[in-house]
Amino acid sequence: MEPFTRVSAVAVPIDLPNVDTDRVIPARFLRKDRSVPEYASFLFHDVRFDAAGAERPEFVLNQAPYRGARIVVAAENFGCGSSREAAVWALAAYGVRSVIAPSLGDIFHQNCFKNGLLPVILPGDVVAALRRQLHGRPGATLTVELDGQTVTAPDGARHRFEAQIREFEARHAREMGWAVPPRAGT
Repeated sequence: MEPFTRVSAVAVPIDLPNVDTDRVIPARFLRKDRSVPEYASFLFHDVRFDAAGAERPEFVLNQAPYRGARIVVAAENFGCGSSREAAVWALAAYGVRSVIAPSLGDIFHQNCFKNGLLPVILPGDVVAALRRQLHGRPGATLTVELDGQTVTAPDGARHRFEAQIREFEARHAREMGWAVPPRAGT
């Protein structure tokens, strides 16, 4: 995947919380070669397609305005469950460059960085507002900028994600202090 500093693209709202990696890519596809052209079809396979292989029109990625979306705006705990790196591979094969959510599964979050997919954590109310805008304006674009560490919404509002990183690190240190090794001399 080519590196980027800015991506402006159609974004798709995924409203379900706790979307686990088995939903992102079902287990039966895990041994497939990720370099094959059809790898993108494994993304959300069991909710995108029926048993006969026909598209389910109610699934958001099968709707014309969201086809080929390059940014996913998800509800909380997206990518939870098992540690399937293939979930990130399937998103990338489809063309997704960034996933924005109030929270992500820890291992999924790490796998995004390893595979060139940018995970962006924003407050829950901001992400819910982004999803509402995307539903209200199907096919609308978002812009994610690494240099400015911002997400620009369809309505033009800019949201910084650097602050959320610092807040997470501070909260993690407070809540998980027992997991941090003591400093030398303490």
